[in-house]
Amino acid sequence: MVYLLALGSALFYGAADFTGGLTSRRAGALQVVVISQFSGMALLALLLPLLPPASPAREDLLWGVAAGLTGGIGVALLYRALAIGTMAVVAPTTAVCAVAIPVVVAVLLGERPLPLAVAGIGLGIVSIILVSQQQRLEARSSGNPRRLPLGVGSALASGVAIGFFFLSLARTTPDAGMWPLLVSRLVSVVLFSSIALARRSSFRMPAGVAALVAAAGIIDMLANALYLLAARHGPLSIVVTLSSLYPASTVLLARLILHERLSNLQVTGVVCALAAVALIVSGGR
Repeated sequence: MVYLLALGSALFYGAADFTGGLTSRRAGALQVVVISQFSGMALLALLLPLLPPASPAREDLLWGVAAGLTGGIGVALLYRALAIGTMAVVAPTTAVCAVAIPVVVAVLLGERPLPLAVAGIGLGIVSIILVSQQQRLEARSSGNPRRLPLGVGSALASGVAIGFFFLSLARTTPDAGMWPLLVSRLVSVVLFSSIALARRSSFRMPAGVAALVAAAGIIDMLANALYLLAARHGPLSIVVTLSSLYPASTVLLARLILHERLSNLQVTGVVCALAAVALIVSGGR
């Protein structure tokens, strides 16, 4: 059941990332983050009275605050990267970084994955290098062949932030219920709403785009809830890597809907990134 919950969260994370990244190309990434985060928070607030009673401790709420800061920043950077870069490159890059941090911490806390996990992390580093390679024509036209493709830098930073988000939620206790997740989303909504107001950002967008943005937030909240349940009842190193398989659905949607194409090196990098996640999962058993 734990593995199914984690895989379910991966499916929803991938769909949310694709939807959020797609709408960020039609509206500002900041506006998309605020609206999507608010819609997810509203859904959870409505459902919370229907869930079993919970009694969160002070530490649970503090971990929720940490998750809100790291998760909000991670999502904002991810949507920005998805908006300006190639989705099939950005998503795996973020996933590999997001996996590495919780797995390392889990090992330090006593989990002992098999050597396959170590091999997976190494392969993940290789995958990041490969997906960061531009096609030769792009490199020549830019005048700087060593420049990273658009979105990869933001994707790397996003992965680090999301890794700490995963870790923060995993540190909460089962008695806390979904309250840390609600606190997390409240923090991110307040943070990015304040930034939007300070920048006097306009939230005007077509009704269809706004509906997709709200849907992205709801889907992301469902993914977070499934991950939180899985992380509380299974080994962190396995749960977080299963949840980080989300690039598979993002890449598939980008290929089917946007018809994105990759260079041979980038295709190899995407495959290596997914294989790295699979190795880490196998090594965590």
